[in-house]
Amino acid sequence: MPLAHTIPLLSADDPLPPVAHARPELGGLLAIGGGLSVARLLGAYRCGVFPWGTQHGLPLWHYPEPRMVLLPQEFRISRSLGKTLRNSRFVFRHNSDFPGVIRACAQTPRPGQDGTWISEEMIAAYCELHRLGWAHSAETWLDDELVGGLYGLWIGQVFFGESMFSWQNNASKFALAHWVAHLRAEHCGLIDCQMHTAHLASLGAREISGTQFQHLLQTLIG
Repeated sequence: MPLAHTIPLLSADDPLPPVAHARPELGGLLAIGGGLSVARLLGAYRCGVFPWGTQHGLPLWHYPEPRMVLLPQEFRISRSLGKTLRNSRFVFRHNSDFPGVIRACAQTPRPGQDGTWISEEMIAAYCELHRLGWAHSAETWLDDELVGGLYGLWIGQVFFGESMFSWQNNASKFALAHWVAHLRAEHCGLIDCQMHTAHLASLGAREISGTQFQHLLQTLIG
């Protein structure tokens, strides 16, 4: 059965359904459509909802439970990452090439995924959020070439991580380590990692319940 027959199909003016209506058997799928306006995206993230993929060009809105999160003080630096941080020729930059980062994330193959979910419409929407100061990129450079990084939204004291890429060994981890240090210095209390991966778990991220996640959002965003 097509998703639109079982999941709410939104117009531009329709609000997102309550997160309790998300479908866990569909990866937390909550709704379809509604566009990618700045207001829509900011309102969604404040509730813990994010766009992930499209159907017939319409964004698919997700709210997965349990939720993978990283508390900045729990970030784990492995021996190899520590060596990279101390001895590599990598250079960390912040927001120097946001479009380059999001496009590199779109071009990076993902295990178990056929193509990218980062469409041109999403790239345009997040670049607009970056222009307005909401979306940020953390970048690893080598000899003035962008070789790794990540991007996401920073709202209140929460950073909502979206995607990472690495074209050199440990390049994305290098950017993340510096970004976590920056977030801690700015009193950011939570990094939303969305869904569980072994890679994120190795860095100190862990799953929490939807109830715990909502409490943290209310505390750190208000």
